[in-house]
Amino acid sequence: MSSVESTPVPTPSPEAGTRITPTPRIVPQKRVPRLRALDGLRLIAALMVAAYHYGGRDGEVAQAWGSSPKLQFPTLHEWFAYGCLGVQIFFVISGFVICMSGWGRTLRSFFASRASRLLPSYWAAVVLVTVVFALPVVAYKAVSPSDALVNLTIMQQPLGADRVLGVCWTLWAEIRFYALFALCVVLPGATRQRVILFCAGWTLAAALAQSAGGTSRSSGAEGGGEPLLDLVLMPEYAPFFIGGIGLYLVHRDRHDAYAWGIVGVSWLIGQHYAVAQLWHAPNPDYFSYRTSTGIILVVTLGFLAVAAIALGALSGVNWRWLTVAGALTYPFYLIHEHLGWVAIRAYHQGLHLPSYVTLPLTTATMLALAWLLNRCVEDRLTPRLRSALARPR
Repeated sequence: MSSVESTPVPTPSPEAGTRITPTPRIVPQKRVPRLRALDGLRLIAALMVAAYHYGGRDGEVAQAWGSSPKLQFPTLHEWFAYGCLGVQIFFVISGFVICMSGWGRTLRSFFASRASRLLPSYWAAVVLVTVVFALPVVAYKAVSPSDALVNLTIMQQPLGADRVLGVCWTLWAEIRFYALFALCVVLPGATRQRVILFCAGWTLAAALAQSAGGTSRSSGAEGGGEPLLDLVLMPEYAPFFIGGIGLYLVHRDRHDAYAWGIVGVSWLIGQHYAVAQLWHAPNPDYFSYRTSTGIILVVTLGFLAVAAIALGALSGVNWRWLTVAGALTYPFYLIHEHLGWVAIRAYHQGLHLPSYVTLPLTTATMLALAWLLNRCVEDRLTPRLRSALARPR
């Protein structure tokens, strides 16, 4: 990044010797230091989701293990069941990061940044999972060729197509957040007042949408019958994005009472939705039982962790390897679920490794594959795509 200052420089004049005209001089701007603790928190949230997918629920993963994860992890499965709340923590982080990265950007630059960040690994993951699931030795059903192609647009959920990646429903929520933030904040230009009004307006509009439509959709539900207001305003996820935005305002000014108010209201509403979606009365027919206290605690710890980073309390957590961890988080998140089932089946049923070995080995395998995607796909395609999209026309 650079800024331009005008400095008088003499240039020849055909009329009178020399004339003073301004010539641009490039003055480097101060680089904003990377918040490496945020990269570490991203990886923790991704590992929470992986623990949930590998041992915190039934379904296809039970086919990979050969029995219910409840039998594989008699004690840990109760803890793994809370891992799904890593998604809510991701949304808080996203609110923080998007507000930080969108501040001072043009709409073109913001779009180029987001598209180049999301698409290369996503496309690679869709192709990879589709190909692997099409192999005769893999026991999982691949989606149809038509649906696989639709998945490349990230619009499969509203279009009602089968999903290649189970986690892609969160990307659909992220894209809707990006669109709202871009139209309401980036396009007119980010200012503290405008961001505060955006947060307040979205919070109120989401509450009205809830009251009007009575949202009760569960995480990952398919599109098709969702009320329009719910679809646009995302009442169940908005508090987490808004809370992250508020925490970025706190990062800019820790004494900003409005920012703290946004964070507090978002936490109160966010824990309400988390409990409403994930709590149920004790029932032996359910896979596991999450207490309301446990759900509130995990949500609270997520907010507190981002708040600690915003306030600089974790500035000492500045190890270089955390940047690598942050780079691996997104490709790991995309591929870990479905390809993890294949790895679990190979290690546990094929090689007869015990479950307590298979779990970390599968996680390590997915991290290694994520590293390959980062090096071979993201490092090569992301800069080129960003440059192509940001180029003035």
